[in-house]
Amino acid sequence: MKLVLREIEKNFGEKKVLKNASFVFEKGKIYGLLGRNGAGKTTLFNCISGDMKCDNGSVTLYDEIDCEHELDYSNIGFVFSQPSLPEFLTGYEFLKFFIDINIDKISNLLTIDEYFNMVKIDEDDRYRLIKGYSHGMKNKIQMLCFLITRPQIILLDEPLTSFDVVVALQIKNLLKEIKTDHIIIFSTHILQLATDLCDEIVVLNNGILEELDNDILDSKDFEDRIMDILKEERDA
Repeated sequence: MKLVLREIEKNFGEKKVLKNASFVFEKGKIYGLLGRNGAGKTTLFNCISGDMKCDNGSVTLYDEIDCEHELDYSNIGFVFSQPSLPEFLTGYEFLKFFIDINIDKISNLLTIDEYFNMVKIDEDDRYRLIKGYSHGMKNKIQMLCFLITRPQIILLDEPLTSFDVVVALQIKNLLKEIKTDHIIIFSTHILQLATDLCDEIVVLNNGILEELDNDILDSKDFEDRIMDILKEERDA
């Protein structure tokens, strides 16, 4: 399975955020989408997920025998950097509702408490209104949604930055365990996180996607070379 981006363009007024961004993401790998703040990582995710319409270009899914398929947005899991959840529900009520409406997509269903245990949400907090949750707890609930439904494509927009060390490590290990059956794209601006978790690193710089060569990843001056790539103005 491959997710193919062809010449994606997205403008906001006169500001060109994505400029002919093209790339092929393959199943079985975790891709680190690396870029400076404001580089357009979230915009790219919005275009892939269908939350935002591209000004130009296409996003296509190819199956195992290389047949092209129309992208089913219900098979894309998007963990937002700023969680959007129904704050009038408790965590338990929301997970029950989420499971009920997605029951046909779920295999190997666990109990709600077992899902909560995965991300270390205390029993008392499970019955509190989401409105009173911290940013990190809301992110945990978001993560649980894709852990429950296991969509083909998983987009993670800097989700681990609000987790404590123990939960972040558990989530990283879980992503590595499930990557075989998914296309996982992990957005971050933290170099160490990208190198620890990801199989491939893709840089979004000046609206263009570029994969880093392995020789750069293995070099002693990796950070200096990344800083050079992420310079504000691309050479003409």
